[in-house]
Order: sequence, then C-alpha cells, then structure tokens
Amino acid sequence: MQILGIDIGGSGIKGRLVDAETGALISERHRIDTPQPSIPANVAKVVTEIVRHFDYRGPVGVTFPAIVQHGVTLSAANVDKSWIGAHAQKIFQEATGLPVHVLNDADAAGVAEMTFGAGREMQQGVVILLTFGTGIGSAIFLDGKLLPNTEFGHVPMPMKGIHAEHYCSDRVRKDQKLKWGEWAKRVDNYLTLMELLFSPDAFIIGGGVSKKFEKFEPYIRRNQAKIVPAQLQNDAGIVGAAMTAYQQAEQ
Repeated sequence: MQILGIDIGGSGIKGRLVDAETGALISERHRIDTPQPSIPANVAKVVTEIVRHFDYRGPVGVTFPAIVQHGVTLSAANVDKSWIGAHAQKIFQEATGLPVHVLNDADAAGVAEMTFGAGREMQQGVVILLTFGTGIGSAIFLDGKLLPNTEFGHVPMPMKGIHAEHYCSDRVRKDQKLKWGEWAKRVDNYLTLMELLFSPDAFIIGGGVSKKFEKFEPYIRRNQAKIVPAQLQNDAGIVGAAMTAYQQAEQ
C-alpha cells in the first residue's frame, strides 16, 4: 500500500511515497526548507504543501524532532519552542484534512532500519540507532522492540558541560569545520558513554553522515559494540513514518 511519509527536521521538511509493506521508495523526494519561525501554523502549511504536491489522499505518517506522546509534542529540538505541549497530530490532521500519525523522528528511522535496513538481522539483544544531523536523534531496541522517545542526543557529555548534540552532531562538525578524524573522536567519546549506560550489542549510525560512513569509521577506535551505517540512510525516517501510519490504519 502506498503511504506518504513526511520527515520534519530543523532545516528541511521532506516527503516521499512509500510501499509500507516492503519499505520501497515509490516517488522522488520532495523537500521544502523548514519555515522560520517554525511555529505550528507555518510547519502545518508546509506539510499541507507536500501532501498537495503528491496529490495524495490517505493516511500520512509524520516524524517530528521531539518527544511525542499520544500525538502531543512534549519537547522541541531544533524547532520553535511553541511546539512544546502542542497537539501536533490534531494540528496536521486539521491542516491536511487527512488521518495523520505523528511520532519521534529517530524512532521512525529506527523502526524502518530494524524492519528493512541494517537492523533486520539484529532482532536479539540491544540495538541503538543514532542519527547525526542538525541534532542527534536516538532509538533503542530490545529484542527488536522499541522503547520510544529516548532523546539520547540530550545526555550531558562528562567533563564537557554540554549535551551530546552540541558536541558531536553533524551540524557541529560543519559549523566548527572539524575534519572527519576530529569529529569521529568526539563521536567515539559519545558512543563510549552510550556503551557505559546501555551495553548495546550494536550501533546503527543514521542521518546524513551515514552516506559518508567510510570517511569516519576508521577513526572510531574503541567500542565493544558492532557499528554499522544505516542502510536506508536519510530516508529511514520517511519509511518509518509511512510504516507506522499504515499499521495504525490497519488497526
């Protein structure tokens, strides 16, 4: 079944049609810059524009960079703080006139990777997906089951006095003009902290940097867990959003 997945990020909002049963991408990606200010009305307008671009009528899956409980956004990472406490699901449903399911962006990416991507053979033990982009998103799975809304990008880095996403996100790499080796050392420190806290069997590295895994992977020197790039790369969130909307529609 073709389902529209939309991925809302701090810098861009993108959508694609997905075969929700196979994870196959059916259409080309359509991207619009995240509006500034990224208040609910402005973001809802862009989501509606993407729906109209595809001339789509059906359930929509939408990812959001926030803790999402029962359709309500309880935080706001890299978007306007007016989203805190907003009923995002209702806002997007009213704007589009369609049934919408909203979930955390990294959770969506994790669900897709565990079903169709790098994690499909990792259904036993603890697996952590980390997306490195404007911030750092996270999803953790135990025996293939998701624990939602972990937000590990906001854990404080020991001795650094800052959250992880202000230390080793891809935005930090670009803004500080870090070489791949310099940035990878920071990522390695972060993964070491994650290992200390959760003893995972594997990390899946997602977000835009997953396409350049070979550039920094040699510099990540210590970690007991297996480290692999996301196979669905930057489209994982879109696929996971579409999967979730499809599953909700089938219930």
